[in-house]
Amino acid sequence: MGLAHGTRMMVPRVCLAAIGPVRGTSNRRPAAPRTGPAAVACRTALLVALFVVPLAHVTGHAQTRQVTFTRDVAPILFAHCASCHRTNDIGGFSLLTYADARPRAGAIARATRDRHMPPWKPAPIAGLALVGDRRLSDRDIATLQRWVESGAPEGNPSDLPPRPDAPDGWRLGTPDLVATMPAPYTVPAGGADHLRSVVIPLAMTRGRWVRGLEFRPGAPRVVHHANIRVDRTRSARALDGTDGAPGFDGRLTGGAEFPAGQFLGWTPGQLPPLLDDGTAWWLEPNSDLVVQLHLRPGERAETVQVRVGLFFADGPGTAAATPRRTPVMMRLGVQDLDIPAGAAAYTTTDSFRLPVDVELLAIQPHAHFRARDVAASALLPDGTEQPLLHIPDWDFDWQDQYRLARPLTLPAGAVLRMSYRYDNSSANRRNPDRPPRRVRWGQRSDDEMGDVWFQLLATRESDRARLVADIGRKVLSEDAVGFETLLATEPANPRLHEAAAAILLSLGETARGMRHLESALRLDPRSAEAHYNLATAFAWQGRRDEAVRHLRQTLAVAPAHVRAHVNLGALLRGADDLDGAELHLRQAVTLDPGNAAAHTNIAGVRLARGDVSGAVIAYRTALAANPTLIEPLTELAWTLATSPTSTLRHPAEAVTLAERAQALTNGGDVRVLDALAAAYASAGRYDDAVGVLQRALRSVPADAAGAGDTRRLLEQRLILYARGVPYRDGSRR
Repeated sequence: MGLAHGTRMMVPRVCLAAIGPVRGTSNRRPAAPRTGPAAVACRTALLVALFVVPLAHVTGHAQTRQVTFTRDVAPILFAHCASCHRTNDIGGFSLLTYADARPRAGAIARATRDRHMPPWKPAPIAGLALVGDRRLSDRDIATLQRWVESGAPEGNPSDLPPRPDAPDGWRLGTPDLVATMPAPYTVPAGGADHLRSVVIPLAMTRGRWVRGLEFRPGAPRVVHHANIRVDRTRSARALDGTDGAPGFDGRLTGGAEFPAGQFLGWTPGQLPPLLDDGTAWWLEPNSDLVVQLHLRPGERAETVQVRVGLFFADGPGTAAATPRRTPVMMRLGVQDLDIPAGAAAYTTTDSFRLPVDVELLAIQPHAHFRARDVAASALLPDGTEQPLLHIPDWDFDWQDQYRLARPLTLPAGAVLRMSYRYDNSSANRRNPDRPPRRVRWGQRSDDEMGDVWFQLLATRESDRARLVADIGRKVLSEDAVGFETLLATEPANPRLHEAAAAILLSLGETARGMRHLESALRLDPRSAEAHYNLATAFAWQGRRDEAVRHLRQTLAVAPAHVRAHVNLGALLRGADDLDGAELHLRQAVTLDPGNAAAHTNIAGVRLARGDVSGAVIAYRTALAANPTLIEPLTELAWTLATSPTSTLRHPAEAVTLAERAQALTNGGDVRVLDALAAAYASAGRYDDAVGVLQRALRSVPADAAGAGDTRRLLEQRLILYARGVPYRDGSRR
């Protein structure tokens, strides 16, 4: 399954918009005819078998008990086959009833005996169980053979177990929210594989913690796989429909990102389990889903109108929860693949040394048609190798996420490793090229890729920041190579220049990034994203006037660009142009009422005008939209702790907010520690206040601008707290 990059103002962490560049389109079809992603392999195995095991001529072995469909076969089919083989689903036909299964009994026996079905690609690894393992046991296979040999009898209907049906087809239960494409997209008959991204607005007026989602493709014959991102900026809407059809070119993501540390995708038969409440992910209000569809046209035109069911951690029947730990995504892979024509054993490898102790939660490989073998392992500090995944017969049609049944602890210093072997010769029946041609890394399916994603959880939450930083540097550096590789063949593509620039800016390679943005603007002077990202680069350099100029140009091209309004408002606020700032911030919340950054800056404007009560309201609105933002947490805690106005002071709430900010910043932010100390002092916890402020003093960088003034202010407050006196800020009346 492809995982893709977006162009955006800033690319944090391991990007999963950042989680990897766009995966898997194709301009040509594989040599073997295909009528659907999963149905092809299934139907081929089953139809062949129909001619191999003719039921009318099978004689049964002597058995102590007759094997029947209702008692013995149905439980196997329901548990291992029904996820794909149900009416109008990816398997192409149903196996939920005796009437469905009886005509295909011989095919079932043949396909399961040869282990073509159910499809499960990973080889077994001792001591490492995977969730959703579809492999049949030897006993199950023998049961199916005996059923066929005895004439495939139905048995007593009262023995039939409950059918694995779900409400309205939802297999995880009734979703808390169902999001549907506003309009269907028509996939024309024939032609090449392609990526199409569609925007699905979410009817949410408040943020929610999400435990999981279920994807319904709508047209499983043509939807090969899907990646699902969240666009909290709603900027992808500007791309939607620009070519006259619903959605837009799937190589772009329009500002959409994967939630931190999460796989959000779908392949045939895949159904990731719901997360426990402690690892749910945050979904901001008024966000959009951006669903990247890999489409494989069939013999006739099809309409696609996908649905996504969301399950909330605070939905019906569940308790409200704040996640305790956030996973991190790690990608191994190289983006300078160059496979010669005819090469039968081209290999590539990559590795990463873990800087901290982690738990491995899941693995997801991705490659195209020429990959033949993929392996992942961990080299432990004591020199032993722990196998993690091995797929000896890679199949583009059966890509999946593999979640460990029990997390595997890996110590700091362990080296994650992956290897791919490719066969770009005519002997590879899945090679789409006849004769073979030179193949390089690229985003289309007739190019090639080779990634392995690891979902990791820092054993200590305090180590997460270091893990994110180390992974981010590695992954983004390789992404920069990838986009510049693409630009070698498409130098006049402004979108690729924008994507490369976003990554380079995030890596701190400002000059290289700005050169790409300038190239993008030469090619497309009306590119809102190029102007916006160039403004961001100027802002990072402290060149406020140039940043403001490019943000104004962004809005001249795209008046509804929410992020441009927010950032322009923030820059004008910093320049004390409060009227101009408020004008753009108000426009931002008109376009996006739940935009937490806009409400945060509105609060700052109100504080600058002396409207403390109004600022408190705006900070509360920002935190309702996103409870993880540091500025509203810190500023609201400071106000509730230090206001001379007794009706504004709420010491207990101030402590709660400041402690949350401290946890989110791993206790390393001086301003947060100052607010926490003030909150403790306001609550009468002076010893705690003194301890926190002493830690803050130790955290002030000696060479930071204004370090002396900062230390003097902290020392003055330390004297107060040591005397048992709280601090009062006269500006917060």
